[in-house]
Amino acid sequence: MLDFDLAAIYKVETRVLNQAVKRNMRRFPDDFMFQLTKTEWENISSQFVMTSRAKRPKSAYPFAFTEHGVTMLSTVLRSDVAIDASILVVRAFVAVRQLIYNPPINEVKELQYQVRRLKEYVEEIFTDQNDINEDTRIQLAIINESLAELQAKKKEAEKPRLPIGFHAIQERRKNEGTD
Repeated sequence: MLDFDLAAIYKVETRVLNQAVKRNMRRFPDDFMFQLTKTEWENISSQFVMTSRAKRPKSAYPFAFTEHGVTMLSTVLRSDVAIDASILVVRAFVAVRQLIYNPPINEVKELQYQVRRLKEYVEEIFTDQNDINEDTRIQLAIINESLAELQAKKKEAEKPRLPIGFHAIQERRKNEGTD
């Protein structure tokens, strides 16, 4: 993103944003931010109407920020929006770390595991089919049906989805011969 777009998002003036960046250059390595060249700036500004081009001095070309630079920018700016963004970024990192250390249990796999253990336990107790009473047979049938339903749901959830978007539509039309 370009500096003037980010200044609008963070509700600061572009010059204030650029001053904060220049005061903290060590926080913005090349993979976080770079300054556009004259040719890049002319090519971009000729693609669409930009009012800020007229306001910017001809010798000053905008800074372009990567996603890492945008995140770092929220830590060096002092607007309320930038502070809120910085807090959200920290919370997001904490949430990701918690997901890594405490991943959610795959419910289908957990249920399959529990059913398998229960089935093994029952088979262990009743090694001879004649020893199993009718109630136990009914319960085992219900367990087996439940397991089959879970496996069917899992297979259904794993079906590949059709891609979406412009390229996917073109590809489908080409395959159907309607293009």
